[in-house]
Amino acid sequence: MKTNHIILALVAFLTFSSFSYAQGFSQEIGASIGPVAFKSDYGLRGNSETNFGNVGFGIGLLHYINFSYRADCDCYSADTYFNDHFKVRTELDFHTTGLDHFGEFAEKDDINGLKLRSMHGKAEVLEVGPSLEWYLRSIRDFDSGNFSFAPYASVGIHYVYFNPEATTDLPGTIGSRANTYPTFLAPAGEEPYIDASSGNTYAVVWSAGTRYRLNDNSDLVLDARWHFYGSDWVDGLNHDNPQNKANDWMFWLNIGYIFYLN
Repeated sequence: MKTNHIILALVAFLTFSSFSYAQGFSQEIGASIGPVAFKSDYGLRGNSETNFGNVGFGIGLLHYINFSYRADCDCYSADTYFNDHFKVRTELDFHTTGLDHFGEFAEKDDINGLKLRSMHGKAEVLEVGPSLEWYLRSIRDFDSGNFSFAPYASVGIHYVYFNPEATTDLPGTIGSRANTYPTFLAPAGEEPYIDASSGNTYAVVWSAGTRYRLNDNSDLVLDARWHFYGSDWVDGLNHDNPQNKANDWMFWLNIGYIFYLN
């Protein structure tokens, strides 16, 4: 938990610093929406039904600092590589995904197959934090309309609040031997492998995408994004078995609209 508090403090500092630094540069705001593929302890790794079945929806509110132009003097900034190829993006994201078990074990016509098919979950996640975007081509030339597409890549860190759900269609509360698949039952004396309590962690965020110039004041953006969480409890499950090789993570493909404030 101390690590999460350090991450929260770091995210807060970077976000506050970004907004303070933005006062001398131009700013942009926007929003994005798109499908989220949540990779968790539900389903089988590499299974196509899991990949396409556990898909939810996300929405984001975006703020950018554009270093290529100064709002305080209505003029271009110093022509340096950083000013012409980097932006800082700060965002608030929310995504939710319904989770089910798919694959050969859930399809078995026995009691354990029934337990898997009857188990359902939900991952509700709220994230906030900054990212540094690097643009392959000149931001100044793109803003001037010299070309229509501006591809980029980014890396960032988010503070994450999660609120999972875990239920079963079978009688009783999930987590009992009568209604729960053996993989998700902890040995005697260990902490439960199922915990639907809310919590917080951090996410390391990688993305790649492109902007498309609509006019002097706005862009469209297409963004492919990977969020790797610092906890395996984001989906409410965390079992100590060989197949549980990684923490929860998600892939988000989204499209957004960006408006230039100045």
